[in-house]
Amino acid sequence: MRRILILILTGLVAACASPPPGYGPSSLNRSGVGYDDVRIESDRWRISYTAQGTGSELEAERLALRRAADLAGRNGFDWFEVVDRRTRTEGDARSPVRVGGSISRGWGSGGLSGTGVGLGVSLSPGAQPTSTATIEIIAGSGDPIPDGAYEVSALLLPGPR
Repeated sequence: MRRILILILTGLVAACASPPPGYGPSSLNRSGVGYDDVRIESDRWRISYTAQGTGSELEAERLALRRAADLAGRNGFDWFEVVDRRTRTEGDARSPVRVGGSISRGWGSGGLSGTGVGLGVSLSPGAQPTSTATIEIIAGSGDPIPDGAYEVSALLLPGPR
């Protein structure tokens, strides 16, 4: 029993140390979800992360910061500062299933009248909203760490990168 508990706990720790599902370059995903980055100078990058679904703005920003920490850490920096930040959301956050209806009344010749009722259902399963967070960072090492800067070690989980 103890062995099983240790195996389960080890698996949970490993799962937490892994990158989030879907975390990777956008070029690997047909929907464009993932990150893109451009190195501007030796200590400066522009990073974009596109996330999909409800609540994707916060997720996109969180994962853009994660990618910034990856880049800064791999290049020997201890911290980074966000010098520009933008978020763009596209798509419809409402349910992909919509129901609508209408009622109409008409009069014809000879004093006849009629009433019509219409009901429609729309299915758009691929119409999830996407949000793209774009940040520009400057990375550095040593003290003092500027106010508002992120420490690389605080954003990266232990484990392979």
